[in-house]
Order: sequence, then structure tokens, then C-alpha cells
Amino acid sequence: MKLSPFGQTRALTSQIDEFLDQVSESGLVLAQAYERYVEQGVDDSSEQRLQQLIDLEARADQLRRSIQTTMYSEMLIPESRGDVLGLLHELDDLVDRFKASFLTITIEKPEIPVELREDFKSLVESMGQAVDHTVRAARAYFRNYREVRDLVHKVSYFESESDRIAIRLRKAIFASKLPIERKRELREGVLRIERMANAAEDVGDRLTICAIKRSL
Repeated sequence: MKLSPFGQTRALTSQIDEFLDQVSESGLVLAQAYERYVEQGVDDSSEQRLQQLIDLEARADQLRRSIQTTMYSEMLIPESRGDVLGLLHELDDLVDRFKASFLTITIEKPEIPVELREDFKSLVESMGQAVDHTVRAARAYFRNYREVRDLVHKVSYFESESDRIAIRLRKAIFASKLPIERKRELREGVLRIERMANAAEDVGDRLTICAIKRSL
């Protein structure tokens, strides 16, 4: 039994690998950008990271469209085409979320109080791990779908960690003596990061279904 849905379509496999590279790098850049922002606020490096995210998102979108065109024009893997294209679309949306999230940071420039910084960094770390394992699970789907389940389990673990840290942060924010406007601003920052972990888990759920269908 073939474990990859593509057989000998090496050019397409190469494009998908490059696409997943863009998603993976976007997650790494975002985590680095957030970590520095939490410590230093918005500075010149923030704009550089944002531009990296913009470039990575543009390349990922270009690759997704190229893969879609190739799959339809060459009538490749019709039995799995819908699953593959749906999965790539969700991953592309994830990269777009990364860009939009950090763009908001560079515009609004919210300052993180010192006493909340460690938890913010922990939240970013958990989100980054959820994204990283989502990309690993996606690679597994295209190479050996039997590995998907274990990797998606790790995605769920880190998403749950993100939820736990986010709840702790929101409690700390609203227990503080900060003005209500600042509390709401910080809460939105927490939710923004938490939603990216949730989105990664959504992709993981889709991967689980796709892998089950491949096994039938």
C-alpha cells in the first residue's frame, strides 16, 4: 500500500514541501517577533519581522494557487484532490492570520506590563509549538499518513496549554489595577495569540479526517 497520495508526482511533491516550508517559517518568525515585542515593545526589528511575514504569506499563496492549477490541469489524485486543496487552503489561512496578527501589533503598539511578560512568552511558546506540530502532521500526511495521529495529539496538547495560559493571563489582567481600557487591550492581545493556536488545532482536526480517509 502506498503511504503517499502522490506516487511519482515529484514536481508536485516538491511544491507542497516548499509550501509547508513557508508555513513553518512563518510560525517561527511570528514566535520570534512576539517574543521580542513582549520584551522590547515595537521597534525596527518588528517592522523587519512583519515584512518577512508578508513575503512568506505571498509566497505561500502563490504556491497554493500553483499546486491547485497543477492538480486540476494534470488531473492528479482526483480521489484526494478535495482533501488536499482544502488542507492547503486552511494552512494558507493560518499564515495570513500570522501576518494580520503581527500587523495589528505594529499599528496599535500595546505595551505588555512587566509582571505579565513571562506568561505572554509562555503563551507564544505554546502557540508556536501547536503550529510547528501542525506543519509536521501535514508533512506526515503527504509522506506517511500513519504518523498523523500522534502528531495531531501533540497539536491538541499545546493548544490546551495555550488555553490554560490564556485563562491565567486574563485573570491576572482583570485582577490588576490597570485602567479598564488597558485591560481590554491586553485581553485582546491574549485572545489574538490563543486564536492562532485554536486555528492550528482546527487544521490538525482536518488532518485527522484526511488521514482516516486515506487509510480506508
